[in-house]
Amino acid sequence: MTDAAASGFDPVTIGLVSVSDRASSGVYADQGVPALQDWLSRALKNPVTWVTRLIPDEQDAISATLRELVDDARCDLVLTTGGTGPAPRDVTPEATLAVAHKEMPGFGEQMRQISLRFVPTAILSRQVAVIRGKALIINLPGQPKAIAETLQGLPDASPPAHGIFAAVPYCIDLIGGPYLETDEAVCKAFRPKSAVRAPRPGGG
Repeated sequence: MTDAAASGFDPVTIGLVSVSDRASSGVYADQGVPALQDWLSRALKNPVTWVTRLIPDEQDAISATLRELVDDARCDLVLTTGGTGPAPRDVTPEATLAVAHKEMPGFGEQMRQISLRFVPTAILSRQVAVIRGKALIINLPGQPKAIAETLQGLPDASPPAHGIFAAVPYCIDLIGGPYLETDEAVCKAFRPKSAVRAPRPGGG
C-alpha cells in the first residue's frame, strides 16, 4: 500500500459484505469476503481501505448496511456476496434496489452470461448492480470460484467472455469517484481513449 500511495494512485475505499445466515451465526467460516479481498488486492494498483461486514439474510439489515457503507464510511465501491437466488431468505437484490438511486442492469446480465457457461441454473441468479450517490454497489455470487470468474471473465474461453470488473473503473469515473487502475495481468480496465489518465512517473 505504501508503494502504491507513493506512486500517486488514488486511494479508494471498498466495502465488502457477505450475506449469509449460517456464516454470520458461526456455523461455518465465511469464504465470500476473503475471496473478494484476495481478487481485488491482486487486480487493483490503488491503495485500498477495506470495510467488511458479515450479516444474516435480513432485508432491512442488508439495506441499512449498504447505506452505512456508502453514506457514513464513504465507500466508493461496495460488493456483496450471497443471497441472490430464488429461496425465501435470498433478499440481497431487493435490499440493494431499496437503496438505489440508479439501476445498472448490465452487470447482472453479464454475470449470468458468464455463469451460464458452466451451469444452466445460472438463470436462477438475481444479482443486481446500482448506484447510490457516488458509489457503485454490485451483488456477486457466493462461491469463491464464481466470484473470480464473474469479476475477471473468461479470457481463454472460446469465445472469450468479458468480466464485469473491466467496466467498473470507468463507471466510478462517471459518477465522480477515484481513478481506479488495474494490473492488466489480472484484469484490464476499459476506458474510452478520452478518459484514460496519462501514466504518472513511477506509477507503472
